[in-house]
Amino acid sequence: MAKQFVDLDNSREADQAKVMQSIISAAHRPFCEENLRQYHKQPILKQTEHWLLTTNQWPYNHTKHHFLAIYRHHVEHLSELEPAAGQELLELFAWLEKEYDLAGGGFVMRFGDTRHSAGSVAHLHAQLVVPDLEDPDYEPTRIKIGKSPEKL
Repeated sequence: MAKQFVDLDNSREADQAKVMQSIISAAHRPFCEENLRQYHKQPILKQTEHWLLTTNQWPYNHTKHHFLAIYRHHVEHLSELEPAAGQELLELFAWLEKEYDLAGGGFVMRFGDTRHSAGSVAHLHAQLVVPDLEDPDYEPTRIKIGKSPEKL
């Protein structure tokens, strides 16, 4: 069986699961640049030597902003990340903070085995998330790490 680069168990939306199923059928790496625009329909906001910056196609509930920084080379582990890429990532997130006048939020980077990370895509990427405190149905944004026990 060929390696899959998405984990359908970690999808959150029906539309997301449908796209992920087509990725599995094509045996594509969806966050690699040659495939990204086929599956990810959000515009690229900024491109640097190491990262592509975009918005999440399926943002978490109760978020005002949900950005993705996708590493431009297919890697799955932090140990494969070029050291300069870490600094560049922080510079990108600082740019977002100024560009969008962000009052606060958080960022997370999942890595490695998707059973441990709960990532939907096996490709190193980071997320910057800002909650929408003005949403009438507001609840704190929750980010899961680790696959649900019933799906292990």
